[in-house]
Amino acid sequence: MQNFHCVFYDIPISPHRGFISPHNHNDATGSDPVGLFLRLLLIGMIMKFKDANVLITGGASGIGRIMGRMALEKGAAKLIIWDINEKNIELVKGELSVLGKVSGYRVDVSDKKVIEEAYAATVKECGAVDIVIQCAGIVTSNATFDKLTTPDIERTMMINAIAPMNVAHVMLPDMIKRDKGHICNIASAAGMLSMPKMSVYAASKWSVIGWSDSVRIELHDMKSKVRFTTVAPYFINTGMFDGVASPIFPILDPEHTARKIIRSIERNRNFRGIPFGFHFIRLMEAILPSWLFDFVFGTIFGIYHTMDHFTGRKNDNTKHPGSKNSGNPEVAA
Repeated sequence: MQNFHCVFYDIPISPHRGFISPHNHNDATGSDPVGLFLRLLLIGMIMKFKDANVLITGGASGIGRIMGRMALEKGAAKLIIWDINEKNIELVKGELSVLGKVSGYRVDVSDKKVIEEAYAATVKECGAVDIVIQCAGIVTSNATFDKLTTPDIERTMMINAIAPMNVAHVMLPDMIKRDKGHICNIASAAGMLSMPKMSVYAASKWSVIGWSDSVRIELHDMKSKVRFTTVAPYFINTGMFDGVASPIFPILDPEHTARKIIRSIERNRNFRGIPFGFHFIRLMEAILPSWLFDFVFGTIFGIYHTMDHFTGRKNDNTKHPGSKNSGNPEVAA
C-alpha cells in the first residue's frame, strides 16, 4: 500500500504503521508504542489549523500576511484579518480568497472599545475564534530616549504592549469557557536585550514577553487547554526595520520566520526565540560583567549600533494618530 507524506514535515505516514482512523482500531495495538505516540503527536500538530478560525492582528502586511496564507494552506476554516490599513486588507482578501474564506476588519488595536466591537462583529459573522496571532506593532524612530516625544512613547507602548493585552483580555474568557484556543504573541529579540536608540520599543517588547509567559503559567495552573505561545524574532526583512545594521546575525527571511512561528503554534511551544543563537548573547550577558559585555558585544560586535542608520518603511502612507513616523501594524522584530 502507498505511503503518504506530510507536506510540511516530509515524514512518511503509512496506513499500516501508526495512522489511526475511527475504522481502523487494530493499528492502535501495534508493537511500537513510542513510535505510535510520536505519529499521533505529529498528526495532532498537522491538524492544529485544520478547520480552525484564525485571527491575525496586523494581518494585511509583513509576516502577518504570510502566516495568513500559511494558515489557509493548512486548512483553516476562515482567516480573519484585523488591520488598520483598509486598502491592504482588501488587497490581501483578494489575494488569499483563492485559498479559502477570508474576512477583514479595520481595527485600531490601540482602542479597547474598538477591539470589543470588532470582536463582537467577528464572532457574529465568523464564529468562535480558535487561534489568534498578534502581529500588530510599530517602531517610531531611532532617536535616543531624551529626543522622543510623549506621543511617540505612548503610542509605541499602546500598540506594542497594551494592545496585545487588550485583545487577549477580550478574547480569552470565551476561550477559557470553551476550554479551547491558542494565542500567539509576537514579541521581539529586542525584548531580551537592552538596545540603544530603540529603548521604548525594547521596553514594549520586554513587557509582552513578561506578560505573555505569565498568562501561560496562569492557564497551566488552571488546568486549561487554552495555550499561549510567545515568539521573539530578530529583525525581519519586511521593510519595517529598513536601514538597520546586523553585525552578528543575518536579517531574518520573512517566509522562513513565518513558517517557524506557525510550527511553534502547532507544537504548542511555550517560547520561541528566532534565531536560536540569539540566546547565546543572553547567556553571555548573564555571565559577563556589564562593562565587559558592553565592550565585547556593544563595541566590538556593534549590536548597540544596529539602529544608527535606521530609516524604516519610506513608502508607508498609513499614519497612526499621535505618531509622526509610524509604520504599518505588522510584526515588529
